[in-house]
Amino acid sequence: MDKTSPIHALQKQAELLRLEMHYEQEAYSRSLNQTHYIAQIQEPSCRYPVTLGKVTYNALDQMVLTVTFDVSDDEPDTDFEPGKPIAFFHLDGANTGLHTLPNQYYIEETGTGILTIAVPHRAALQSLLTHSQNHLLGLLMTIDNTSYNVMLDALSAAMRSDNPKFIHLRDTLIGPLQPSFRHLPRLSFPWLNPDQQNAVQQVIEAQEVAIVHGPPGTGKTTTLVEAVIETLQRETQVMVCAPSNAAVDWISEQLARRGVNVLRIGNPLRMSDEMLECSYERRYAAHPDYSELWAIRRTLHQTRENPDLSREKRARLAQLRSRATELEIRIQSDLFNQARVISCTLIGSAYHILEHRRFSTLFIDEAAQALEPACWAAILKADRVILSGDHRQLPPTIKCPQAARGGLDQTLMQKIAHTKPHCITLLTTQYRMNRDIMDFPSQWFYHGRLKAAPQVADRLVSPLDTPLTWIDTSQCAFAEKQSRTLSRTNSEEARLLVHVVRDYIEMIGPSRIHDERIDFGIISPYRAQVRLIRRLLKWQKFFRHLNRQITVNSVDGFQGQERDVIVISMVRDNDQGTIGFLNDLRRMNVAITRARMKLIIVGNAQTLSRHRFYAQLIEHFQAHGDFVTLPPPDSADTQHPHDEA
Repeated sequence: MDKTSPIHALQKQAELLRLEMHYEQEAYSRSLNQTHYIAQIQEPSCRYPVTLGKVTYNALDQMVLTVTFDVSDDEPDTDFEPGKPIAFFHLDGANTGLHTLPNQYYIEETGTGILTIAVPHRAALQSLLTHSQNHLLGLLMTIDNTSYNVMLDALSAAMRSDNPKFIHLRDTLIGPLQPSFRHLPRLSFPWLNPDQQNAVQQVIEAQEVAIVHGPPGTGKTTTLVEAVIETLQRETQVMVCAPSNAAVDWISEQLARRGVNVLRIGNPLRMSDEMLECSYERRYAAHPDYSELWAIRRTLHQTRENPDLSREKRARLAQLRSRATELEIRIQSDLFNQARVISCTLIGSAYHILEHRRFSTLFIDEAAQALEPACWAAILKADRVILSGDHRQLPPTIKCPQAARGGLDQTLMQKIAHTKPHCITLLTTQYRMNRDIMDFPSQWFYHGRLKAAPQVADRLVSPLDTPLTWIDTSQCAFAEKQSRTLSRTNSEEARLLVHVVRDYIEMIGPSRIHDERIDFGIISPYRAQVRLIRRLLKWQKFFRHLNRQITVNSVDGFQGQERDVIVISMVRDNDQGTIGFLNDLRRMNVAITRARMKLIIVGNAQTLSRHRFYAQLIEHFQAHGDFVTLPPPDSADTQHPHDEA
């Protein structure tokens, strides 16, 4: 086979994806087999023991199971979130390891000491009930095999498709064909800047593909929303996707605020509060025919287990099932016919209610964060594709080094941008950052092409403040450590960071921070450090009245967000200059560019400056802000005045 053909490229993606899947499965199995069971059940990804509760049905007639467990007052953060895959387990007879049960479940809802879990089928529920009679059960986060299966199925379908329209699109995206554009009268959007107007124009004129490249703060979402609305002047309905629920919600919210009827497909408990009213489940339950459907379902559930029904009752139940199917089809048809935008994650585009649906245009936001195989799941439903994102920010997460080296970390957006550069529009005016915060990432990642809009260029929290502060811990003898989860922490740096944040708030004035709603983002590339900083903030009374204005998260958790003040904990502190995860400069681009008016970095400059990027970043701070090297610790007085019991 021709190694330059689209089919070969898709086959290669499937091979790499299987490598990634097997790598993750083997790592998961190793973790189960090599970690002592007592350590395992104490991990944030585990709950033991749990108690099975009642079974109910959601609006779509899916079984959900309530599970409860004990929690302590100092309960650490857990990894359990709505939509995450889990498995049940019990300890084996000798209490030497975990025995996982078959079937995969998904978290529907979380609460203190309680979870509701989607049950895949009745046999799975019966298996759980049987095991619970003889064992104490626990819950364990597991690998999402469903996502892998969706992506592999999508690649297979893309290879074997005989649809002429799809073949043309496929060969344009990853094959030798070049994108084509119509010539339309120039559109006018006075509220957009020239780059944004050019991007919308190109989206409307694109026959197969267009790319909106939006660096941080350049109004990518604003531009994409305008492009969607303008497309809806010409088309009845479009699909809008993104790799994450948060990204789907963000673009969907902006469209809904403009009066667009958005139907949001996915787990409602992974949606923002604003999007709940647009969710398929909420709209389904609000339909005028739903009350009749609900009554029929209740009758069917009540009689499901009764084998002694008369012939007349069985015939009546058959009529009810037929009527329920009729109502389900009518409700679903009404919801889709009324919606102008169908929005979901890329994996969610394979959801069964979207089967056989096609769209003239597919918009993929945050496309630079999306695995290529996930994109194909949605592209299979479209005649043309609009990609939006920034391949200089967060890449997709790849765990298998061999798969990454093979090219799985190269996104579809990157490939198209490289081979078809004329379909890209770069947005260059940013509306988020003070120019001194912007200048370094602009020079390093965007060839110096970004410019700060006048209204933000000189914006500061305080006229006596500077936009940049580096707190250098080179002389402090801090120590980084590896956690049980192979993440990293630096407890002394975490405590220092909390004090730095408190000192800054006191300098600005807590009342002003509160009254003007000045918000803070605390970022660390390491999840273990994030958890540690959250605990330290929780322990100090000073921060309790500001807890809604201070967010602590990983770099990934801050993608697409911004704060007035960003404080970054770099963690790495060693004599060898080893920086590990910090070598991924795109992550640092995201972390730095979340800040509107103030950027504070806490880290060991000597450790970091052995890398050219960080050496130049430090020089930038020295030239345009404050660079403070802390003195060696005083052994006679090591407690900071803000430390609290």
